[in-house]
Amino acid sequence: MENPENDFSPQESLQLIESMINRAKDKFAEDGSMYLIWGWLVFSCSLLQFILLHFFKYPYHYIVWLATIPVFIYQYFYIKKKYNQKTVITYTDNIVGYVWITFSVVIVLIGFLIGMLTGGDYYIHIIPLLLAIYGMPVFLTGVIVRFKPLIFGGIACWILCIASTFIKNYDYQFWTIPLAMLLAWIIPGYFLRAKYKQQ
Repeated sequence: MENPENDFSPQESLQLIESMINRAKDKFAEDGSMYLIWGWLVFSCSLLQFILLHFFKYPYHYIVWLATIPVFIYQYFYIKKKYNQKTVITYTDNIVGYVWITFSVVIVLIGFLIGMLTGGDYYIHIIPLLLAIYGMPVFLTGVIVRFKPLIFGGIACWILCIASTFIKNYDYQFWTIPLAMLLAWIIPGYFLRAKYKQQ
């Protein structure tokens, strides 16, 4: 026989869902470290690539991005460890995770397609496309966990995406990437870290 006292009213159900979202939002603050790692890595790689390309005319300037491989490996084990430590995986946790998986798949596919469809003449298109893609997971994560610095960071990427199309010199288009990392990943990452420490 069902106990009426155990039944949730619609209002109580909504409150429970909201509390779970808020708990996931609080836990998400722990992940500010990954924003900082990736933000500073992409920031540094883009500046180094600019120096190699613009000042040294090095033909393999793109080799600096190999530095992302060990970070990808580290991130895999970092996320796996985080999920193993959690006693409850919320719906919000899963959604945020799938947003970033989608981002990773799309950015690899875009890089492949640009190389194939443009015959290697990727440099005309790659930076605006990267900025457009960078903004997507940052904006969506900000909306899901209700964190405004991430929302503004995603929008900043899209604004820089448009602005980069007006920069005709490919070398100087690189400056939009470290700026995007600063606004979308590094600054929100420090806000997330500060929020976590306050908790």
